[in-house]
Amino acid sequence: MARGDGKLSHDLLPGEKGPQDACGVFGVFAPGEDVSKLTYYGLYALQHRGQESAGIATSDGSQIMVYKDMGLVSQVFDEASLEALQGHIAIGHTRYATTGGSVWSNAQPTLGPRHEGTVALAHNGNLVNTEELLTIIEQRHEPPRSGELARGNTTDTALVTALLNSEGSLADSLREVMPLLRGAYCFTLMDETALYAARDPQGIRPLVLGRLERGWVVASETAALDICGASFVREVAPGEMIVVDEQGLHSEQVVEPRPKGCVFEYVYLARPDTRIAGRSVNESRAEMGRQLAREHPVEADLVIPTPESGTPAAIGYAQESDIPYGQGMVKNAYVGRTFIQPSQTIRQLGIRLKLNPLREVIAGKRLVVVDDSIVRGNTQRAVVRMLREAGAAEVHVRISSPPVRWPCFYGIDFASRAELIANGLGIEEIARSLGADSLGYISEEGMIAATNQPEEALCTACFSGKYPVTLPEHVARAQGILQARESEPIAAEKDA
Repeated sequence: MARGDGKLSHDLLPGEKGPQDACGVFGVFAPGEDVSKLTYYGLYALQHRGQESAGIATSDGSQIMVYKDMGLVSQVFDEASLEALQGHIAIGHTRYATTGGSVWSNAQPTLGPRHEGTVALAHNGNLVNTEELLTIIEQRHEPPRSGELARGNTTDTALVTALLNSEGSLADSLREVMPLLRGAYCFTLMDETALYAARDPQGIRPLVLGRLERGWVVASETAALDICGASFVREVAPGEMIVVDEQGLHSEQVVEPRPKGCVFEYVYLARPDTRIAGRSVNESRAEMGRQLAREHPVEADLVIPTPESGTPAAIGYAQESDIPYGQGMVKNAYVGRTFIQPSQTIRQLGIRLKLNPLREVIAGKRLVVVDDSIVRGNTQRAVVRMLREAGAAEVHVRISSPPVRWPCFYGIDFASRAELIANGLGIEEIARSLGADSLGYISEEGMIAATNQPEEALCTACFSGKYPVTLPEHVARAQGILQARESEPIAAEKDA
């Protein structure tokens, strides 16, 4: 029987989908530890990065077992399933679909044959040269569609799994495959005897290394190290491969690093209690709020967030502006995607199933409403309408990221370029469309400064259109990117 995946969604707002998270990966090599449960709790900490499917693979040194299904970590696993996953090596995955649909056959970790043994692979990110990779597979293998590909897996992860089916060690295969990949990838993978991790040369998605008393952990975020009791050691370097086996940990720089970490991890994707490149995500978001207040001040009575993603920036805005901070809306933490279609009456109520205003807090007040981003604008429009109906005197919307004008091809499922509201309207026009009294976005310079990272080390493609990994021409043309650059010579010159 089909069951809800528990994902917080905008299904009650027709046509609206916010920025969807990348996936989360986890890996552990720890003889004597209950690695399946460590991975389970690590995936719990990464649940925000993907809510469509979850899976764990383990090895006892001689064979690999995989258990995966659609749904949240808590829905997929129970004591019995975790008990069956025995061994001292494990990898895990929580998925949000970017390449390949949200179906069981695309759940991870993937499992594939090798010349000697098996490989299990979990992937966070998105590759942009999948057609090129499929051509390589078809030239190398007979028949070309075997393993996960033959079973209907349509993800870029399945392509990489097939490419790793070559002679020599898995480390040799990774050395050969990593330079072929274009786009964002953070891998945790394993064969029967060792744990591996690898990161793309741009380091677009985060990947960190941690130490247990009796082993090692790799994970998408430091919060996953915290939950399983591992101490942070360092980030996995862009272009680096790590191997952990009975002899210990080995590291190798396979591809020359060209760091371009995703700035949207700081804005929205990562947990606030995570650190990226030594910078607290929570502090970055609070500083974005403070900078937003400096750039777009307004006379108001109360600063409120759009829960929960706007909370740190709203606190920062209140601190800088000396306007009191308050909770103006209550979020229902248990709203998830449902297979029960809402009636027309419920659809008209729209966002109220997810958010409800505190009338006694906001009635008669001039409000500053802080959110992390605007994609299509439907959610913010519904929020503004709801606050006015609850008695707000004024509603001033402030956004802690610049206008999103470009789609992401590296693991975030934004709307297409044509659907992004900031492409068709100016700031004042967007404010009128939302029904807000005013609208202010943080500047790109202000956002970058809040991360404490050098501009040249960050990917800002969704805001600037400057893609760090070249897109195939047919992809760029289909998204209207080439046409946009032809009509915007200054932006094209900057991107060159």
